[in-house]
Amino acid sequence: MKKILIINANPKSHSMCKSIAECYVQVAGVRHEVQSIAISNMNFELNLNEGYDNVLPLEPDLLKFQEQIKWCDHLVIISPVWWGNVPAKFKGVIDRTFLPGFAFKYKDEKGGLEKLLIGRTSDLIFTLDTPVFWYKYIQGNLIYKQLKNAVLGFSGIKNLSSTYFAPVLNSTEEQRVKWLRKVKKLAKRI
Repeated sequence: MKKILIINANPKSHSMCKSIAECYVQVAGVRHEVQSIAISNMNFELNLNEGYDNVLPLEPDLLKFQEQIKWCDHLVIISPVWWGNVPAKFKGVIDRTFLPGFAFKYKDEKGGLEKLLIGRTSDLIFTLDTPVFWYKYIQGNLIYKQLKNAVLGFSGIKNLSSTYFAPVLNSTEEQRVKWLRKVKKLAKRI
């Protein structure tokens, strides 16, 4: 049995991301211990105004987020693509919580790095209104690169897969049902 954390990174209270997260929780919860987070319900100061020079104390929602990251074996991030990347509120969660001493630490002045979240895996699920081919191969697939390499990989979390559902804006009920069937298959393979 794995400990799975599912993050709905969409700041909207109702979205395709919410439907995907609920479906994943339902299916994975049959065989695993599952917790979930909805970014839309979190309250915290968005900006890391002084960078790491003067780190703000973490609010209760951010402390809980860090506890859940430490708790899990497997992390599922479900995010919309806004302006090519994650929504600002989710970026704020990352900026405020994936801090030195939690996600990584510097070993020396030369930039030696110790990844502190090793042993965890992740899956990334993205919704977007741009056709997938266009986003990945013309626009450069920034959300995947940022999360896989600059956040998760930098912290020691190994990404296993990425899944894209698009375009959501003009999707039919039939398409959304098909997407949720795919989510069920993803959740069963863990």
